[in-house]
Amino acid sequence: MISVEQLKVEFNATPLFDDVSYVINKKDRIALVGKNGAGKSTMLKILAGLQMPTSGNVSIPRDTTIGYLPQVMVLADNRTVMQEAELAFGHIFDLQASLDKMNAELAERTDYDSEEYHNLIDRFTNENERFLMMGGTNFQAEIERTLMGLGFVREDFDRPTSEFSGGWRMRIELAKLLLRRPDVLLLDEPTNHLDIESIQWLENFLSTRANAVVLVSHDRAFINNVTTRTIEISCGKIYDYRVAYDQFVELRKERREQQLRAYENQQKQIQDTEDFIERFRYKATKAVQVQSRIKQLDKIDRIEIDEEDNSSLRLKFPPASRSGSYPVICEDVKKAYGAHTVFYDVNLTINRGDKVAFVGKNGEGKSTLVKCILSEIPFEGKLTIGHNVQIGYFAQNQAQMLDENITVFDTIDRVAVGDIRLRIRDILGAFMFGGEASDKKVKVLSGGERTRLAMIRLLLEPVNFLILDEPTNHLDMRSKDVLKDAIRDFDGTVIVVSHDREFLDGLVTKVYEFGGGLVKEHLGGIYDFLQKKKIEHLNELNVLPTASPQPSPKEREKAAQSDLQANSLSFGEGRGEAARSYAAQKELNKKQKKLEKQVADCETAIEETESAIAILEARMATPEGSSDMALYEKHQKLKQQLDEAVEEWEQVSMELENL
Repeated sequence: MISVEQLKVEFNATPLFDDVSYVINKKDRIALVGKNGAGKSTMLKILAGLQMPTSGNVSIPRDTTIGYLPQVMVLADNRTVMQEAELAFGHIFDLQASLDKMNAELAERTDYDSEEYHNLIDRFTNENERFLMMGGTNFQAEIERTLMGLGFVREDFDRPTSEFSGGWRMRIELAKLLLRRPDVLLLDEPTNHLDIESIQWLENFLSTRANAVVLVSHDRAFINNVTTRTIEISCGKIYDYRVAYDQFVELRKERREQQLRAYENQQKQIQDTEDFIERFRYKATKAVQVQSRIKQLDKIDRIEIDEEDNSSLRLKFPPASRSGSYPVICEDVKKAYGAHTVFYDVNLTINRGDKVAFVGKNGEGKSTLVKCILSEIPFEGKLTIGHNVQIGYFAQNQAQMLDENITVFDTIDRVAVGDIRLRIRDILGAFMFGGEASDKKVKVLSGGERTRLAMIRLLLEPVNFLILDEPTNHLDMRSKDVLKDAIRDFDGTVIVVSHDREFLDGLVTKVYEFGGGLVKEHLGGIYDFLQKKKIEHLNELNVLPTASPQPSPKEREKAAQSDLQANSLSFGEGRGEAARSYAAQKELNKKQKKLEKQVADCETAIEETESAIAILEARMATPEGSSDMALYEKHQKLKQQLDEAVEEWEQVSMELENL
């Protein structure tokens, strides 16, 4: 589908890629990996046609469509969420206008027997069939499914995009991209602004409904669940593995060992040759052999080893001073902005040495509670910070807050105090900013390099309570592993706000879930929480409202009395709570089984219809089938049948989840 041939990219005469060639095939799911600064984002821009290579070709068939989601983009704010999403179907609106124009012309003309009239009818028929095949009659439902899958609710559809944060507006751009169904999707860190549930929805979409996908992501679980091929950029070359990321790690380790042995053998050969040249350089009897060895040395294709593999990256937080036993205690904490209640009745205690995660959909109050803990915003209730608690805070936008016009060295020099100022070069070297890299301006750093630099600044602060808000955004896999090890070894208290399941796994022992104005505590790790959460969605009898503001104590008491009276009328005053619970549970189980059967039936129907479409498309691709209009009509009916089945499956699944 896309062919990359002998690609070369240089920045200031320094090669980023050299002689890179590979092919992206239909239905490929490719993870583009490599260290920060290796050129992953640059590669995506070249594939998207936004940047020209120094030399080489990128061949893209004329009818191939490409969708590109960058890490950062300029967003418009003059439409509603629905209007913005509808821009993805501009081609359908144009085709609809063309059909309306032809229809009006057919109604006005009376030359029914003329050749022009018949040609117009044929053109209208063909365009109308194309309109139906493009989903012209059901795109509205597709928009709603996609927006809701990415975390929006119906009440958001008519809100102006200017009311949403940058992360939510990025979701709108992602929705538009997915709705266009391009032949090739290029995604640069698509999970940075998504919560866990939305990431899981996106995983399913990319795995089952997208065409070819090339993505850059540092979310290991995400790329493992989506991709089946891994292309690594290293030392200006690429290494293509037709396996998922976890298998790639093992194969890369083997390649690395082979590469290291070859490098060591070559270095020995070079050293022996140089020794021979030096020993006999001035002996006339050895002149021919010396010249031969010099030519031999010049012809050697030097083996390179990625500098990241040789680096001494070690992240270690300074020893934490002892804080009080309870660094944070929240009692009936509430935060509201006008009529909108973010959360209420928050009661939690974080013990000294705890490592906890804050998870939940975006906008549910994770960062807001962090700001309450930091006393950055006012709130209601009581929030107590323990004795001798020294907080180190890493914000989501910490990397963007760096001064772009100064160097890496100056960034650290300005915050370092005491003896540490004498060790700045050593510290930067440990974070892969050694040598000339420390003299780079911040503005030329990649997102991951900026995040690493911001993390160094945090390390210079002596703290015993770390609050990290999305610390892994833009970090490469290795840096994330190092950061995870450092947090695990940190002897203070840690709160991590993150959607990265692999990063949280084995790191936290308690999860606080934010949702519907409530903060619920779950003991155990992140996967214990996810497993438990699925069970709760199916079996919880008393599902709390997800969008209601906090009722007053009197209102709660009154509501409880009303519920009690209603239950008494329904089941009889003589029956106890156990009888009511049993009847409710029985009815719930019955409804649950019915919905589960509907979901299974829908999934079977979807699989059968997709298989039928695949067989039909294979016939349509033949010379005989390409001109058979009956096949196109049958294809359109099957596509419509598939859309209806998918829509029913999503509705039933949502009903089952909400039960």
